[in-house]
Amino acid sequence: MTIGVGGSTAEIELAKLLDMTTKVESIPIDEFNQRINKAQQLMTEQNITATYVNAGTNLYYFTGTRWFASERMVGAIIPQQGKIQYIVPYFEINTVKQYMSIEGNILAWQEHENPYQLFVESLKEMGISSGNIAIDEAAPFFIADGIKQCAPDYTLINSKAITATCRSQKSDNEIALLQQAKEMTLTVHKAVARILYEGISTSEVEDFINKAHKLVGAPAGSYFCIVLFGEDSSYPHGVKTPKTLELNDVVLIDTGCQVEGYKSDITRTYVFGEPNQRQRDMWQIEKNAQLSAFEAAQIGTACGDVDIAARNYLASKNMGPDYQTPGCPHRTGHGIGLDIHEWPYLVRSDRTPLAKGMTFSNEPMLVLPGEFGIRLEDHFYMTEHGAKWFTEPSYSIDDPFGYDVKKML
Repeated sequence: MTIGVGGSTAEIELAKLLDMTTKVESIPIDEFNQRINKAQQLMTEQNITATYVNAGTNLYYFTGTRWFASERMVGAIIPQQGKIQYIVPYFEINTVKQYMSIEGNILAWQEHENPYQLFVESLKEMGISSGNIAIDEAAPFFIADGIKQCAPDYTLINSKAITATCRSQKSDNEIALLQQAKEMTLTVHKAVARILYEGISTSEVEDFINKAHKLVGAPAGSYFCIVLFGEDSSYPHGVKTPKTLELNDVVLIDTGCQVEGYKSDITRTYVFGEPNQRQRDMWQIEKNAQLSAFEAAQIGTACGDVDIAARNYLASKNMGPDYQTPGCPHRTGHGIGLDIHEWPYLVRSDRTPLAKGMTFSNEPMLVLPGEFGIRLEDHFYMTEHGAKWFTEPSYSIDDPFGYDVKKML
């Protein structure tokens, strides 16, 4: 039997888990102000007179205000100079204030009023009568279109040059929160591996993972969870009707949680039982491809070259080529932070230079149609000296969590 897989129960493993967040520190107010200042500097350089950030992760990133996007316009205007202004429904003012970290003037609209007209009037009151207005790239079309109908004197552009540029390079505080989230999820991975038994369903495993994430300090439990056995593992994001676990099945578990809004997203793949030679060979190719990507991640290297490095290695093992299967049918990785998928991406077309503070998943998954899939996913962040793992990658197919390796140290 694979080391660390099976042999325990959900009750025993849940009882072992402890809150890992007792020393977690929230993002300080000063950092939110620094983010706004950086955005305003970029806006000055790029001739953008104001940026609108909508409810969601962009609003939180710049203002510390947690609010979910809905059919009502809730957001903030960041002018090139001066203080931010919020736009909210009138009946939500007192609730929004409870979530605000950075104070600003609140512009309120009643249900029968046009919030987009209020947006334009606010710009004019701030002395902004024309120019480029950056609109949150994640804002729904109805908001951008609503503003456009009321703002013929302005040019609306994508805010990505501001939002993504600011968010792509994480601060030390953000790195610490990401580190904590990933350590929590890896602990959950180790625990769930031990409860597996023949006949267990994917829903039972998912339920355990959710409970385990809560016990280690994620109040909302799992942010997401994918559990796949056997041939089902060859479908990267799952199947309609998942199978139960059988002896010698490949097990693929992909899950994560949130700490102060910052995400983890870790995948482990191993065999429940004794791996055969085909499983061993493919698992090792996947591990080597992941390492090829990691070694290619150097300051100044284009993000796309990291993807190319992994894909070139796979091609040398007669995988692919490109996105063909058997091989890796998707990009090597994605940025991660407040959103589980963020710019920039480890994909051939992304020529963004790697810079200190950037954070990525590394997961050049192997898909073998009709057989199984192998995905080893860990995350790294860029230091001035190169890439550094948040979590230790899998050690081997026989000892995925490195229990025997650590005994020897």
